Amino acid sequence: MFSDSENKRELASLITTNPMDDLSIIFEAIDRYGFDENTIHLINKHVNNIENGRTNISRFTIPEHAGLCSAGAPLIGASIVASYARTSLEASYNAGKSQGGCPTNWQIDRYQEQLIEKWAKNARLWIDNSEQILSNRFGPKIAQGAESKVYYREGDTSVVKERVSIYSTTQKALDAIALHNYLFPETAMRVIAFTRDSDGLMRIVLTQPYVRCLRLATKKEIDELVMAKGFRDNWSGNGVNYISERLVLEDMHPANVFIDVISSRAICIDCIVKFVNP
Repeated sequence: MFSDSENKRELASLITTNPMDDLSIIFEAIDRYGFDENTIHLINKHVNNIENGRTNISRFTIPEHAGLCSAGAPLIGASIVASYARTSLEASYNAGKSQGGCPTNWQIDRYQEQLIEKWAKNARLWIDNSEQILSNRFGPKIAQGAESKVYYREGDTSVVKERVSIYSTTQKALDAIALHNYLFPETAMRVIAFTRDSDGLMRIVLTQPYVRCLRLATKKEIDELVMAKGFRDNWSGNGVNYISERLVLEDMHPANVFIDVISSRAICIDCIVKFVNP
């Protein structure tokens, strides 16, 4: 094991060798030292560079990047860790490619969850006993569906959600939050922590503006909302799924799209969104 000062000297050597490749340095640091204080510092520095426009995540366009940044530093940090997990797992499979095969989405998802949990605990972004803590801080649980538990105190301007992944990998669940924010900034989600529920399911803890519902949107109103953003009905989801050149938008049924009391406009509070070519 290296001492903290030795770790710092090793990291300084890496930075000198690869001054322009922050992500490679972070991946090397995770390989060598796990999520120690110095690795956490490197991740935080890279997150800050992304938030301030000094670097980017290549799979996002510039407008999509705004959605990523509005989702908060914890989401960006988790995305970096998830990217490392996938890269590391694929490299280990390639190293043993004589046996054939590649990691399944289930294996990638499990490894991404494991590493995000380790990182979040060391970065002080992990909540144990989350239901009790969130109820005390943000109000009682007012709803629970297949994807989210929702907490709200009357009079607050936002709700808090514990959101479980319904995507094939944790990375895609994180991307979905960023893409939601890009498409629907009026209901942008901001990640504040991570947790596991009583069933052991990993959940992303986030805040979202509270929308006062006048009524549920009609199919025509939902069509108009998404078509203005470049989507068309993909004719395979009973009228609730849409597609554009880059993105797939699903689960756009009236329970997820409200007519807002204040603006009288259709507002999406939740959906499934992913890249056409992941």
